[in-house]
Amino acid sequence: MSKVIFVTGAGRGLGTDIARQALAAGHQVVATGRRPENVIGALGGEQDNLLVTALDITSTDAARAAVDAAVARFGRIDVLINNAAAFQAGYFEEISDAQMRAQIETNLFGPMNITRAVLPVMRAQCAGHILTISSIAGLVGQEFCVAYTASKFGVEGWMESLHYDVEPYGISTTIVEPGFFRTELLLDASTSWAELSIDDYAERTKSTKAMWQSMNGRQAGDPARLAETLLKVIDLLEPPLRFVAGDDAIPTAEARGRQITAQATASRALGTGLAHTDAA
Repeated sequence: MSKVIFVTGAGRGLGTDIARQALAAGHQVVATGRRPENVIGALGGEQDNLLVTALDITSTDAARAAVDAAVARFGRIDVLINNAAAFQAGYFEEISDAQMRAQIETNLFGPMNITRAVLPVMRAQCAGHILTISSIAGLVGQEFCVAYTASKFGVEGWMESLHYDVEPYGISTTIVEPGFFRTELLLDASTSWAELSIDDYAERTKSTKAMWQSMNGRQAGDPARLAETLLKVIDLLEPPLRFVAGDDAIPTAEARGRQITAQATASRALGTGLAHTDAA
C-alpha cells in the first residue's frame, strides 16, 4: 500500500537511497535537505509523487514549515525517517564546547524537532511510524567518537521512551542501529574534526584521523540494501522497536548484551545489603 514517507537528509547518502527506492516502490515521498536543489538532482528531478522542501533540522520553524508543506501536498504523513546527522570526530579534550553542543543539537535535538512537528499529524490520523537512524555507536562507545556516541546514546534513550508515549495513539517507533555503511557520513560535508590541539593527544589524533579518513567509501555495508530493508520494516504490521543493521553490528550488539548481563551479575554480589533497613 502506498504511504507518505517523510525523509530528512535526502540529498545524499542513505537518505537519497531511501527516497529513491520509496519512489520506485510507488510511495509518495517528502524529501528534505538544507539545499533542495541538491535533493532534486540526487533524485532525478521533479516527480508527481515527490515533494522536495528545504529543511534545517536544527530549526523548529523550518521543521513546522516542512511538515505543513507535506500535509498540504499529500494530506497526511505515514512514516517519518529521521536520517539527517553529522559526525563530530575527536578526543573529548580536543573537542570544543561549541563543537560538542553542535553535535548534540544536530543528532539529537534535530530529530526531536522534526518528530515534535510530525506527531500532531500522526495523532490526528491515529496512525504513523517514526524511524530514527541511530548507530551501533548508540550501544557501544569507542575511541575518537565521544561526541557522536553521546548524541546517539541520547537518541536511543529518547526513542525508547517515546515508544511508550505514542503507542496509545497507534504510532510505532523503530530505532535503526547500523554498523559501518557507505553512507557518506565520513565526507567533509558531514564530518567535523576537533578544533583544539593538545600535545599529549597529537600523535594519536594524527593516526586515528588518518584511519577514519581512509575508511570513507570502503565500509562493508551497502546503503542501497539498507534502504531496501528499511522499506520492508515500515511495511510490517508490528515493526520492531530496534533494528540492528549490518553483519558487523549484530555481533557487536550481542556482545554488548552479554557484557551488560555479566556486569549486572557482578553488581549483584557487590550490592548485597544496599537496601535501606531501619536501625535496630
